[in-house]
Amino acid sequence: MEFTDYHVRLAAYALLVDESDRVLLAWWNGEGHSEPEWSLPGGGVEFEESIRDAMVREVFEETGYHVRPGPLLTDDFFTARGRSFDGWMRSQRFVFDATITGGELGTTEVGGSTDHAAWVPLAELEGQRRSSIVDVALAARAVREEQA
Repeated sequence: MEFTDYHVRLAAYALLVDESDRVLLAWWNGEGHSEPEWSLPGGGVEFEESIRDAMVREVFEETGYHVRPGPLLTDDFFTARGRSFDGWMRSQRFVFDATITGGELGTTEVGGSTDHAAWVPLAELEGQRRSSIVDVALAARAVREEQA
């Protein structure tokens, strides 16, 4: 398929794991078309926004924390049929390491796709309904730690 034959969605996320082995997750409400699930804080990149700036903005909106972007941890994509348009889409997802620089836990967006955020122990993720981006990011983190 040629690039002019499908839509592209860019999304940027942060992987934040604290010293107690808890990961910061955002509860995505499904927006009326999907089952709610845990996701990494992050989301869509606006048209005139850099990927890193989008990650910083999205993390604040979904968690209440200000962050400083670190290095790109991984990128990933999936393809699907569009829900709001006829045709195919490619969702390109970028996951960054990040450092919390301020703020406090609490979702700041109103009427958005995130209902709340929480620090979830990694040991309790098994069996939790979660987006594939959580597993993609944690697998990339494990590879990085093995290489260190």
